Amino acid sequence: MVRVNQSSNPRSVVVLSSGTDWRTRAAGQKRSSGAESEIPRKQPAKIRALQQAISLANMAINRKNWSAARYALSRARVLAEALPTNVAVAERERLSAARKRFAARNTPAAKKAKQAKATATKRAGGKKPAPKKPTAKSAAKQPKPAPVRDLGDRFINRAALGYGPTNETR
Repeated sequence: MVRVNQSSNPRSVVVLSSGTDWRTRAAGQKRSSGAESEIPRKQPAKIRALQQAISLANMAINRKNWSAARYALSRARVLAEALPTNVAVAERERLSAARKRFAARNTPAAKKAKQAKATATKRAGGKKPAPKKPTAKSAAKQPKPAPVRDLGDRFINRAALGYGPTNETR
């Protein structure tokens, strides 16, 4: 027996056990994947639902909302399997590209590509910003260097340190 739950999570399903043991058993909440949702009956509606699921998955991947992306990808997978293989070829390609992006979310290659993309956008600016003039406030923040004391000519007594006699005459 399944009832609509009052939780804020739209993907959770509350399963109620039926029978005499209801008082002793709690309702078990399980998180549903997109595969449990209804599939439209007619083919054009399936294609539209597939396109929508793929676009939702791409948006979730861009926002780094991995749980929503997983849900949308599983829904898109079920919809793609419900269609014949020769139908919606472009959507299947988009789905596989989204799956690859989702699979590469925490890999070192993805992080390296992200860093390369960030440096490329920094270089693409064209003009360099004009150097900022130091204000009186920033000039006051820099401490003055300590004066260097003149200590005269100092020599290390190498014989006292055990290095043998020094050939230095003063």
